[in-house]
Amino acid sequence: MPTRHLPPAFKRLVKMVTWAENALLIAMLALMVSLAAAQILFRNFLDMSIFGADQMLRLLVLWVAFLGAVAASREGKHIHVDAIARWLPVKVKSGVTALTDLFTLLVCLLLAWQSLRFMQSARVSGEMAFGGLPVWVAGSILPLAFTLIALRYALRFAHHVQQARGREEAE
Repeated sequence: MPTRHLPPAFKRLVKMVTWAENALLIAMLALMVSLAAAQILFRNFLDMSIFGADQMLRLLVLWVAFLGAVAASREGKHIHVDAIARWLPVKVKSGVTALTDLFTLLVCLLLAWQSLRFMQSARVSGEMAFGGLPVWVAGSILPLAFTLIALRYALRFAHHVQQARGREEAE
């Protein structure tokens, strides 16, 4: 994500958020692998299982997938189609990229808003995911991830607009 024209305090904030994302992703992935391995060992050798492990693994898959999407959006390593954009002139390409960034930003904001509404209704209903874990806590990754992706695309949009206007050098 382009940060060279951001104020120093904002750059530090972006670095801290990036570090926290990476740490959380690594920790959850390690927990997921450890829990799955332990579950396999317990089932095969002790003929028992860890209570709630299957539900916890499903939840961890959700969290790892969304944190992975956030990490992918950080450097533009997400899935995208650029069959036509490759052959466009640099300024036009930056303008087209800015428009797709804006569209992605708006979609992510809409998804963040709707997932937040869903989490609020789950909180009010008192639904439980498993054990004593409320659904709204388990699913809180949805509005969080979509908001982080939207923020990343807002920065990318601003960067690509500057490129299209010729104020920044295109990559």
